[in-house]
Amino acid sequence: MKTLDWNTLFGERAGRIQASTIRELLKLTQRPGILSFAGGLPAPELFPKEEAAAKAAEILREKGEVALQYGPTEGYLPLRTWVAEWLGVSLEEVLITTGSQQALDLVGKVFLDEGSPLLLEAPSYMGAIQAFRAYGPRFLTVPAGENGPDLGALEEVLERERPRFLYLIPSFQNPSGGLMPLKARQRLVQMVMERGLVVVEDDAYRELYFGETRLPSLFELSREAGYPGVIYLGSFSKVLAPGLRVAFAVAHPEVIVKLTQAKQGVDLHTPVLNQILVHELVKEGFPERLERIRATYRAKALAMLEALEKEMPQEVVYTRPKGGMFVWMTLPEGLSAETLFQRAIEENVAFVPGGPFFANGGGENTLRLSYATLNRERIQEGVRRLGKALMGLLATA
Repeated sequence: MKTLDWNTLFGERAGRIQASTIRELLKLTQRPGILSFAGGLPAPELFPKEEAAAKAAEILREKGEVALQYGPTEGYLPLRTWVAEWLGVSLEEVLITTGSQQALDLVGKVFLDEGSPLLLEAPSYMGAIQAFRAYGPRFLTVPAGENGPDLGALEEVLERERPRFLYLIPSFQNPSGGLMPLKARQRLVQMVMERGLVVVEDDAYRELYFGETRLPSLFELSREAGYPGVIYLGSFSKVLAPGLRVAFAVAHPEVIVKLTQAKQGVDLHTPVLNQILVHELVKEGFPERLERIRATYRAKALAMLEALEKEMPQEVVYTRPKGGMFVWMTLPEGLSAETLFQRAIEENVAFVPGGPFFANGGGENTLRLSYATLNRERIQEGVRRLGKALMGLLATA
């Protein structure tokens, strides 16, 4: 029998598919005693476990023949209708997806060819980089920080390049936690309107703001200006439960048709039972649920910032988030976050080194901390351990 060399049998695209860095790191953080700031996981105490259990049983009793059957690719109609009304769009502009990660893959499949220029921030969400990389684009990047992307650098890139689309997370960006100010959003919308540029706005953290109000999305601003070129991605993962894998894409009907056709070749449709459950959980009491979620993350963020103020040396710079789930840290030049990670693991604390968030390399001295899953005491203890690991690294530098 002939031995198969699978690497010679895989297609070219398979060579571009890489394991998620976060998923691989999480394997190292599962041992007992580790305090992990690594995964961007929502707080499990916020999951509506009892309510979901009761609703699921009711759904199966009363709508089992629908919940357990094949469904339309576009999604469960009452949930699509709820999303359309929530966002103030028409029904034909809404597609339910199996998590935002699927939406990113569908966008890549529909818009990207081998070598297509694609513009995104540096750093940017590594899950998006991973999804897009499979389609072989040429990544173009602009620096991003606490106030979103550098619009001057963005304008310079657009003077010489014509990207297939611009991918952005304007609100509480993953990984930087950055929040793009209103004036910058307005300027960016004007820039893309003048050029006819498509924008993919990933707004997974839209409701996790710590202030009094939510800033208008790029999608909302563009629609007010009569521009249809923003594709809007949202998710129920951060406001209900990520395990349900229910999200949505909102775009011009022509785009939704093409994304729907692409989805038909992937999974036919998002699980109907999950969609019905999400609809039952959001159709009543959703604003009150969001208030509880915001208050929880606001308190966790404050606990981390207080601990960082106490434990971090002055040479370290970190963001002060106004929402979302992340703090972004920059070490002094010459220090490696990968090296710090190894020392941190020895102290039983974990984080994500920043390098994988840069599509074209860089960021070796950066790292991401998530405060979402631990309570106040464990956050403070984890930061103390991280500070100890960092002081040890600085002493040997």
